[in-house]
Amino acid sequence: MPRRCLSICFALILFVAAACQKKQASSEQLSPIDRASPSSPVETTQTVLRKTFALKTSATFPLEIPPHAVQPHLHGIFQSFVSDVRGQSDEAANLDLLVLNQDQYDEFSHGRSGEALFSVEASHNQAINFDLPASLDRSVKYYLIFRSLSGGGPKKVVEADFRVDF
Repeated sequence: MPRRCLSICFALILFVAAACQKKQASSEQLSPIDRASPSSPVETTQTVLRKTFALKTSATFPLEIPPHAVQPHLHGIFQSFVSDVRGQSDEAANLDLLVLNQDQYDEFSHGRSGEALFSVEASHNQAINFDLPASLDRSVKYYLIFRSLSGGGPKKVVEADFRVDF
């Protein structure tokens, strides 16, 4: 019996010692998506639009998010006026603002209405704060579109200041 007890204790000690050993690092290769990159644009800002422009029907401003941008954040403000910069800024100056990805923009540019990543409808003065999807291992193109309300209405002038933080 003591010999059997000794064998059980020895087996238990071997089991505990084997369980405490560190596992060998996996030899699996990481995909480029899972790797951190020294070229990651963390803590940088990109000016997307800082301009005053005339708007009759629509105006499109592309923006590109570089690879490895984990949390790109679009923010800014716009104000629209009727006829000139210090003209009337009320419901008569209302417009729509859309943020579209490439597929959505393709649909939009072919006259097909669809979804937008982000939209502001019928506004003449608006602050925007929107988190864009991560870009992973490739750059991603988005479009900031200012659109006059259906029916056109009077010509508008828009002051806009937009940036993307990474």
